[in-house]
Amino acid sequence: MQRSKQMAMGRKKFNMDPKKGIRFLIDSNLLKITSDDIAQFLYKGEGLNKTAIGDYLGERDDFNIKVLHAFLDLHEFTDLNLVQALRQFLWSFRLPGEAQKIDRMMEAFAQRYCHCNPGVFQSTDTCYVLSFAVIMLNTSLHNPNVKDKPSVQRFTAMNRCINDGGDLPEELLRNLYDSIKNEPFKIPEDDGNDLTHTFFNPDREGWLLKLGGGRVKTWKRRWFILTDNCLYYFEYTTDKEPRGIIPLENLSIREVEDSKKPNCFELFIPDHKDQVIKACKTEADGRVVEGNHTFYRISAPTAEEKDEWINSIRAAISKDPFYEMLAARKKKVSSLKGL
Repeated sequence: MQRSKQMAMGRKKFNMDPKKGIRFLIDSNLLKITSDDIAQFLYKGEGLNKTAIGDYLGERDDFNIKVLHAFLDLHEFTDLNLVQALRQFLWSFRLPGEAQKIDRMMEAFAQRYCHCNPGVFQSTDTCYVLSFAVIMLNTSLHNPNVKDKPSVQRFTAMNRCINDGGDLPEELLRNLYDSIKNEPFKIPEDDGNDLTHTFFNPDREGWLLKLGGGRVKTWKRRWFILTDNCLYYFEYTTDKEPRGIIPLENLSIREVEDSKKPNCFELFIPDHKDQVIKACKTEADGRVVEGNHTFYRISAPTAEEKDEWINSIRAAISKDPFYEMLAARKKKVSSLKGL
């Protein structure tokens, strides 16, 4: 009974802070301090938050990287096509938002897939690039906000010359395209700990004033939480669900003067001043709707807090990691063609 209580406590700690949870389970003699034992614990995933699993597996510590490879060794990809293998892999955790973490995890996936299926690709780089292309294809085909759906011809054209400078068989690419078109990736739903985990250790939090986006511009006091490259705002600190979510991907931030409020700054899309920022908010009747802001103007209580918020948000702003990493890897692969 005591052991199962401690295990439940360890899982809860892991869901809030993965490293502390693992340390607690090791100190309680519930896990051995080996990459294989911890990988088995994560792979079984009983009672574990899949976002927390992804965060732990993506860490850059040498030990975490060993756990990541041991975790992948528990996946059997032999005779699976790339989409089937990705479905299995991406169901076992939730992909984190940080580019470096995604890079390490997809690199390890490509190595494992090529080990299980020798000869399918010329190199792990090819598998890595094509894996990202498939993930991006899934978004393009099944995200309702993407209006321009890529055709199979465009998908095959995008992936020319990625096989160490050569082309992959067109049939292989068509099969991958059809598989994703017919059935999107299932993203694992997290349990009730999801929000607890997300907001447990934020980069920054506090009361700020936000200018509304309606026809009548009013300032409203909101509790802001900055975490995981997103800015969340709540009506009250006790609210379980945010009133709004602003993903910071591809945004910029600047100080601005406002005649009504002091210590103001703005979030905006650089070079596209009339474009609506990709965000969502909850209406009074509970409906979740897309935001309509072309910029977010926010006022801090003091000049010092304004500077601290600007610096924290600037550090959290990210570019789309998939496109950046894919471009870098494609450049590397295409350079082999000239050798």
